[in-house]
Amino acid sequence: MAMTRTHRLGIDRIACDGRGLCAELLPELIDLDEWGYPIIRDTIVGDDLLTHARRAVAACPVLALRLDRATDRQ
Repeated sequence: MAMTRTHRLGIDRIACDGRGLCAELLPELIDLDEWGYPIIRDTIVGDDLLTHARRAVAACPVLALRLDRATDRQ
């Protein structure tokens, strides 16, 4: 059984204040609802977007965006 490392994007909805910076930095995965709060289209972050996702997480002014490591068994 092979194990692959993946990353999952998440939002602390209580901490988020809807500034929308995450959607500007990572439009491939994040949209905004009508009030400006983020909606994650796909929580799994591929290797091609990992650098951008890390940048978006680091830039979140209220630290509401997170990137967690997950181990999937295949």
